[in-house]
Amino acid sequence: MRKRQVTLEYSKQHLALAIIEFLQDVITSHGYQAKVHFELEGCYQQSTGHKKVCFETLNQWLTVYDIQGQLIPEYWRNQWEFVSAFAGQTPAKEAKNLAFVIKHLQSAFDKFHYGTVVIKPVVWSGDRGKMAAGSRQIFSRDTRSVHIPNAIQMNVSVIDQAGNNLMVEQSFGERLQAQFIATSLACSLLYLPEEEAFERFALKTQYGLFDELCSPYDISGGHQGSIAFYKDKGKHNQVMGVEPLLYGADQQVLLSQQNWQATARIEHRLGAASQHYDPYINVIFALLNIIEALESMAANQTIEHVIQVQTLPSSLHDQKNVTNTTYGAISLFANDTWFAEKIDQLIVHARNVQSHVIDLPHDAGAQLKQHILARYQPQPVIISAV
Repeated sequence: MRKRQVTLEYSKQHLALAIIEFLQDVITSHGYQAKVHFELEGCYQQSTGHKKVCFETLNQWLTVYDIQGQLIPEYWRNQWEFVSAFAGQTPAKEAKNLAFVIKHLQSAFDKFHYGTVVIKPVVWSGDRGKMAAGSRQIFSRDTRSVHIPNAIQMNVSVIDQAGNNLMVEQSFGERLQAQFIATSLACSLLYLPEEEAFERFALKTQYGLFDELCSPYDISGGHQGSIAFYKDKGKHNQVMGVEPLLYGADQQVLLSQQNWQATARIEHRLGAASQHYDPYINVIFALLNIIEALESMAANQTIEHVIQVQTLPSSLHDQKNVTNTTYGAISLFANDTWFAEKIDQLIVHARNVQSHVIDLPHDAGAQLKQHILARYQPQPVIISAV
């Protein structure tokens, strides 16, 4: 494991990036590489004078800044999606890519006169229309407003030194899925960072949009859950990993083969699109779960059942009534010990087994946790003298 040359005074981003690079080294020491990819949904708003959005132009702009991914039109009107490319980038580079898009996409829209970028969990009245009963393609004559939910999805897999996908070996995929299910409730603040993220979950029931929206709203496993393990079948039971081998004159596929082993992955589908979503923190969350699963596999521990369903918190904040208190995402994370302690335990272990010093503070995990919670602390009221 190579030595880290970082100071002990950190901003949140610098601390998180140093931890990511450290965790990447930990996984490498096990003989593996982690692969993390994001998909981000958003919308845009236009008024008179704005030009039609050209996604080819936007993707050329991304290339100039070495962003490994592309922007494509999504399902709803004026909705887009940033899809990460499988270009061999490290998790650290992937976090940088997504952070760049969240922070700087508006500058591209300004440059090309495309309008205003909206990266929010819900775009209220973002489109109009309703699906015909029993259809996911045909709209009815009902032109009610549709509130568009926007997600951030994290795709995770692990590659061995020979380039093989560990997700299909030694039941590792089931093990990693179980690990994500075990930690996602206490860490929901990481991927649901604002109150509107929880309103997104209520869209199906409150606005009758079950046919239009497939966004998950609880923590569940299997191959169709919110933490899905995709092997030979995908979210809609479609065949995974189909590779065309021969095309006809009209570009119709005449011959194909299925190689789902190469595309098997965990999809963590609970994240909400938000300007407050921190890709660095969520990559750390993914890497910690990978390390836990690798350690579990090495110890041959029993895999927990992964189909169970857990209810997500309904708010950032605690909900109190006469009889009890339902904890919100802030309290759940504040009371959690796994996230911070796992980071610090790994640092201590690395110092004990390596001949050189790991230049991270011994309490880097605790420091990072405090950085995350600081945004949600009430600010002091300063009363100026009269």
